[in-house]
Amino acid sequence: MKILFVGDGSNYHITLAQALREMGHTAVVASNGGGWMRTDSDIYLGRKPGTAGGIKYLFDIIASLPKMRGFDVVQLMSTTFLGLRLGKLRLIFDYLKRENGRIFLSAVGSDYNYVKACYDKKLFRYSDYFIGDKPSPYALSPESAGDERWLGDTMRQYASKIVNGVDGIVASLYEYYAAYENVAPGKLAYGGIPINTKALIPHYIESTPDKVRFFIGVQRQRNALKGTDRLLAALQRVHDRFPDECDMTVVENLPYEEYVKKMLSSHVILDQLYSYTPATNALIAMAQGIVAVSGAEPEYYDFIGEKELHPIINVTPADEGDIDKKLEWIIRNKSRLPELSHQSREFVIRHNDSRLVAQRNLDFWNKTATEP
Repeated sequence: MKILFVGDGSNYHITLAQALREMGHTAVVASNGGGWMRTDSDIYLGRKPGTAGGIKYLFDIIASLPKMRGFDVVQLMSTTFLGLRLGKLRLIFDYLKRENGRIFLSAVGSDYNYVKACYDKKLFRYSDYFIGDKPSPYALSPESAGDERWLGDTMRQYASKIVNGVDGIVASLYEYYAAYENVAPGKLAYGGIPINTKALIPHYIESTPDKVRFFIGVQRQRNALKGTDRLLAALQRVHDRFPDECDMTVVENLPYEEYVKKMLSSHVILDQLYSYTPATNALIAMAQGIVAVSGAEPEYYDFIGEKELHPIINVTPADEGDIDKKLEWIIRNKSRLPELSHQSREFVIRHNDSRLVAQRNLDFWNKTATEP
């Protein structure tokens, strides 16, 4: 197959592309390289600030369009797959659909259908926007300013065009699958987040450490959205109470390769407070034998059919003291870390290895080709 991925984030599409190439397919990624993450892209579509940067960005996209035709499959990174206004995105979508075989959507990150599901408050006990019926700290923070655009009529109409126009939708997380399940039930599959486990050498915790080394990465513009602000505050409180029993490392906006190297000296990573599911950072850490404090709700384990391996330390935003309690539990039960370390990598290999996720995508693409 010849496959084109348009847009990328957190190494999602480039990791899929690399796995597909190993399996004998041609895979091309057109993206901005994940912005400050500086991940790979085959057709670079980066945007610089200002009016001049916006004009050049549009020109670069138009100039690259001839390279984005003649593919068997095109998969878009979310409904807003490029940093353009919706009117221009419609035109790009129509071009990609017309000039290629089948077209698919990666359900990743915020979009109309996911945000609507959060606001409906029926699917999730908590989300980025609500904890029960109350707005989340993120929803009340300056970071969320402008998020109402996701629910406007213009965005609703645009999202409907994309959902109706694609041949299928591949959800990266349980939450996105749940959000799309009633929107596009006949077009939906679960792919999962791809992790190149072969490229990540395990650094297992082989014995009980004297001090537990915690690691947390801060994304400056997404601090409240990821719940990093609350995770970091809890970690600081616990470190203040147990200074002789734990260390903490905090990094900010590091390029992907440097970020992965930095976490290797740690035993435990903190990532994603409002998620039911471990996301990219947690899974990358787990593949290297690092224990993750993240989202791992029973709904997620049931969804993926995992009844044995539960290595993720699940934290909930509903209970203000839950994070502190879980971090204290790790310190008091650090003898469990070697076991959880080995289970963590096994979990990622079992559920998120990039070749496994690539095969799920291939199976779905092929399935849609045979359906009337």
